Order: sequence, then structure tokens, then C-alpha cells
Amino acid sequence: MEPTDAGFAAVNAMRINATKYLAKFNGNPAATLALIRNAVNRDGLDLPNEYMKFIEEINGGEGFVGSNYIILWRIEELAKMNIDYQVQEYAPGLFLFGSDGGGEAFAFDMRSPSKPIVSMPFVGLDTSLARPYALNFIEFLEKLSRS
Repeated sequence: MEPTDAGFAAVNAMRINATKYLAKFNGNPAATLALIRNAVNRDGLDLPNEYMKFIEEINGGEGFVGSNYIILWRIEELAKMNIDYQVQEYAPGLFLFGSDGGGEAFAFDMRSPSKPIVSMPFVGLDTSLARPYALNFIEFLEKLSRS
């Protein structure tokens, strides 16, 4: 899905703003367009534009954003991790993309057209335990950097 004019503005803002949040984050090299296309086509991924743009520049990684340690999975790991955690059985409508390196998962809430980000415990993984975290990926990085 191609971003709208507003989406392009948000993606460009994210490109500028993400760098300042990721000074202590050890990002992986960018995902190639072929790798992204393969994951999208093979796994049926329909993820938010801001996140996909991030993957084009930094294909996951781990480290600190502010004082928060996070792990963001590589695009080629996303579907397998969601299968391994049995997300569709225990938390249908959510799509995990990373964690805090401990007991907390981060997910896109695919039940909403805007696909906001929620956090939830890995133990007892259940949609009812999902807590709103951020409206989009840019806000996700901003909130992590402030806390």
C-alpha cells in the first residue's frame, strides 16, 4: 500500500526523528526491497507505513531507546515469531514485532485500521491484557525515549 501525501510527510519526519532516538540502539543493516517484498508476499504482512519505512533503513536490532531496552525483530523473523508465540490462538488480531527483552511484548493492533501499538505480557499472552502504548511507530519511539 502506498502512503498518502500525509503518509509521505510522516515517513520523512520519522526518518529525521528516528535517528535521535536510536543513538544507543544497535540496528541491523537495512532490509532489501526484495527481502521486504518476499516477507510481505509470503507472510501476507500489511504493516503500518512508518514501520515499513523504518525496516527499509534499520531491519530490527536491539539496544536502548531512552532508558528502555528494546528488541525489534527483523522483518524475516516476524511471521515465525508470531507463529512460535501462538499469537493467533491467544491474542488474535495482534501482530508482535518486538519486546523489552524481558516479559513485555510490543504488537500492532491489526483490528484497528490505524494499527496502533500495544504492549502486553508474554506470560499469559491474551488480547484482553493488551495496553495501548502508541498511536504509531514514531510515537512509539518518542515515548520510549522519554521514559
